[in-house]
Amino acid sequence: MSSTVKNILIVVGVLLLIGIFFVSPYNTMVSKDETVKKYWNNVETQYQRRYELIPNLINTVKGVANFERGVLEAVTQARSSVGSMKIDPNNLTPENIQKFEAAQSQMSSALSRLLVVSEQYPQLRATESFRDLQAQLEGTENRIGKARDDFNGAIQEYNTYIRKFPNNITAGLFGFAQKEGFKSEKGAEKAPKVQF
Repeated sequence: MSSTVKNILIVVGVLLLIGIFFVSPYNTMVSKDETVKKYWNNVETQYQRRYELIPNLINTVKGVANFERGVLEAVTQARSSVGSMKIDPNNLTPENIQKFEAAQSQMSSALSRLLVVSEQYPQLRATESFRDLQAQLEGTENRIGKARDDFNGAIQEYNTYIRKFPNNITAGLFGFAQKEGFKSEKGAEKAPKVQF
């Protein structure tokens, strides 16, 4: 075999090794990135479900005379804020997730106030539609928690993969950066004081 053919085979062999070294990790990173996006979409779907339940809840509550208007207005404002907050799964920056979470937290707080105030209205709690909506809302909150956990798990798996050697080289070359998931709210690490 001539030296030219040997040199060509060596170059082809080196190129194949380099290709294998980068191609497989790159494809896995793409897969894991798409999984993160899928789980983000699941999070948004559950928040959207909650968003769509709110008008029915408000209309049911409005039927009760003398219900606190301020509480209904707070829920309506929070819903409006949430409705305007959409994040493209390709732009899951810590800042965007923080803005999204702040809007959702405002909504959760407003809904909590609504449900607490509703306890003062036995005729409201006695209506079947209110009980059904309350049960649907509770189920949705559970699904939101599960979707957030799954999203954070996908991010953790993605981040672990791109930080491992030699994957970190491929990640750096192709722009795969670490992602951040949901974090607990400030003060959530402290147990609430319960007084009877």
